[in-house]
Amino acid sequence: MKCVILQPSYIPWRGYFHQIYKADTFIFYDDVQFDKNGWRNRNIIKTSQGSQWLTIPVRTKGAVSHGLPINRIPIAWDKPWNLHHWRGIQMAYKKAPFFKDYIEFFEQMYSTHEEWLADFTIQSTIEIARLLGIQHTHFLKSSEITGITGEKTDRLIQILNSVGADHYISGPAAKAYIEEEKFHHAGIKLEYMHYNYSEYPQLHPPFESKVSIIDLMFMTGTNAINYIIGD
Repeated sequence: MKCVILQPSYIPWRGYFHQIYKADTFIFYDDVQFDKNGWRNRNIIKTSQGSQWLTIPVRTKGAVSHGLPINRIPIAWDKPWNLHHWRGIQMAYKKAPFFKDYIEFFEQMYSTHEEWLADFTIQSTIEIARLLGIQHTHFLKSSEITGITGEKTDRLIQILNSVGADHYISGPAAKAYIEEEKFHHAGIKLEYMHYNYSEYPQLHPPFESKVSIIDLMFMTGTNAINYIIGD
């Protein structure tokens, strides 16, 4: 059984959804330490003025120093960030060929008022995956799996063993720190992703590959999945 273990992210790029597609079981790694200025609560869209960050405001005072996990990071609702994000997306993509196809979905997504960051990003990621046509992948949260005590590679292997996985798919950046020999000893095949995606039409050239999945959806519609997994 193929498995991916990946931290939840906000409207992530297409490589994230490629890993979801390749996995029989996708585990949101939600009980590891929150990384400030990472992808947990922000992502990039394209606008006529260039790339623009959309960042969910969160309450992180003491989060890093106290090692708070991602699933214990609350969203800051002092201002209606959700309405600002949706308005910014509309301004950037209202002329995209398939924008109207997804208006209802994103209006509903941005009308929610979740207390916790991970609840919002995980649920929206699952819903986007289904919208892309990825129906076979089973989703779990690492926080739902009991009895996991190891750290780093040992912890990953314990999680994989707990769900009966014998094939682990990892992003290429993990090569710098993953202990490959431990996967071999555990009888788990280790596969690294290769991100070599074709370009697709974008409203505002030059082409930028590492933007939120919503850019691909608005530009290619139901054909988006082919730009993720290959034609």
